[in-house]
Amino acid sequence: MIRLRIATYNIHKGVQGLIFAKRLEIHNLGHAVEQFDADIVCLQEVRQVHRRGAEFFTRWPEMPQADFLAPEGYEAVYRTNAITRHGEHGNAMLSRWPVLDHQHEDMSDHRFEQRGLLHSEVLVHGQALHVIVVHLGLIRASRVRQLAQLRRYIARHVPDDAALVVAGDFNDWGRLVHQTLGHVGLQACEMPGAQTFPSRMPMAQLDHVFARGLAPVGLHVPRGGIWARMSDHLPLIAEFDWSVEPVE
Repeated sequence: MIRLRIATYNIHKGVQGLIFAKRLEIHNLGHAVEQFDADIVCLQEVRQVHRRGAEFFTRWPEMPQADFLAPEGYEAVYRTNAITRHGEHGNAMLSRWPVLDHQHEDMSDHRFEQRGLLHSEVLVHGQALHVIVVHLGLIRASRVRQLAQLRRYIARHVPDDAALVVAGDFNDWGRLVHQTLGHVGLQACEMPGAQTFPSRMPMAQLDHVFARGLAPVGLHVPRGGIWARMSDHLPLIAEFDWSVEPVE
């Protein structure tokens, strides 16, 4: 039996506040990610480069945010979803375990929202685990089409008997995601009161960790003033049991 801790967090590009009241939170986020002590950390709205941010903030990291946030000994995988005037942003996956492979698929449903999925295969105690990080659209019709695309992607790229985690910011205020992913055997780790958005007064759980081939054990949403400052989302940390024997 293997116990896995998997976190998902929309980090809002490492910056909070508006215009001249903007503040850089990427350093605090680095401490937060380390505190998760997670096997896998799935991140959304991560920047690789942003010229205006680097000019505005004196402490803007010299390395890409995914690499900056990765605790010592972790591997960082990043792929761009959106190209903007001054840079870009996308999804990242930080892994305590070796990463065997990774790929990206564009999930943009219209030109006003650039979205994508990041798929990595990770070797955990000698066992292959597939991890897909997603950030779905704001419009329900877009999410319906993106979820259908996600199901097709899983059918093409993830073996039916493989352990699979799908995590991220689903932007869904109802049960659409649960119903759709349930058809492909993905089960969410759930508990009452796990709202993650908005961070200062959480009203909805937009962030989820779904899994296939793993048994949900527990769920935790860190709360408090510091967590409300770092991003407009709260992180979500799920634990699963995996009924396989470690292969050393």
